Amino acid sequence: STKSQMEKKYPAIAGREKGPGPGRYGLPPTIGFIGHDFTKPTSPAYSFHGRINDNMYCVDSSPGPQYHVDAKITRFGKDGTPAYSMLGRMKELFQTPGPGAYSPEKAPPCNLQRRPPSYTMGSRTHYRSTDSVPAPNKYCLPPLMGPQVPNKPASASYTISGSYSTGGPSVDLAKTPGPCRYNSTDPGIYLRRQPAFSMLGRHSLPRDATKKPGPGTYNPEKVTVDKTRAPAFSLGIRHSEFVTPLVVNVSD
Repeated sequence: STKSQMEKKYPAIAGREKGPGPGRYGLPPTIGFIGHDFTKPTSPAYSFHGRINDNMYCVDSSPGPQYHVDAKITRFGKDGTPAYSMLGRMKELFQTPGPGAYSPEKAPPCNLQRRPPSYTMGSRTHYRSTDSVPAPNKYCLPPLMGPQVPNKPASASYTISGSYSTGGPSVDLAKTPGPCRYNSTDPGIYLRRQPAFSMLGRHSLPRDATKKPGPGTYNPEKVTVDKTRAPAFSLGIRHSEFVTPLVVNVSD
């Protein structure tokens, strides 16, 4: 065709003919028995049998394991170990009294045994209408505070008197000022004064409308004036693998 004639034909390079790749070769398999690689050991091969036909049930009609053999039957006969069972509770024919039905403490004393005294709790008796005996809460015992108890020792008793209006201790006739009326003197006057600091207010923000560069605008890694420059590499062109290298200073 016209297109194929216009294409530039390059001479064939023998170095490009490298032969087929590994995928072009077909090695004998190592699975199975037929066509097995003779350089590898062969393991035994097994096959699955086909499904048996249903006609065998008509030919061989012997029963399967459907007989029930008691667990007590062994090849020597019946098992001779003793067996026990749990029966129900039998009906009580005689109701025998238990230990709590007896009251031995109510039995009369025998053989002249001593019996402890027994007491009973009777009801409350009614007061007689003519009984003028006062109750215990009718009595009033004299108080034990103060020197007025005739048959009890008394300690010293004190009283708090009222304040006098004139001439008493609570009245300050001289009008003497109290401790809070005096002003405290600054220690910096009669002692070594310590340095004093003050806190100024917050400075106002600059109101310049010009745009300032941010930290990301600068490239400190490109500065080579005062720092050692790192080596820089570049990628060249791809050379042909069939070009003869230049050999210089060949040793004899």
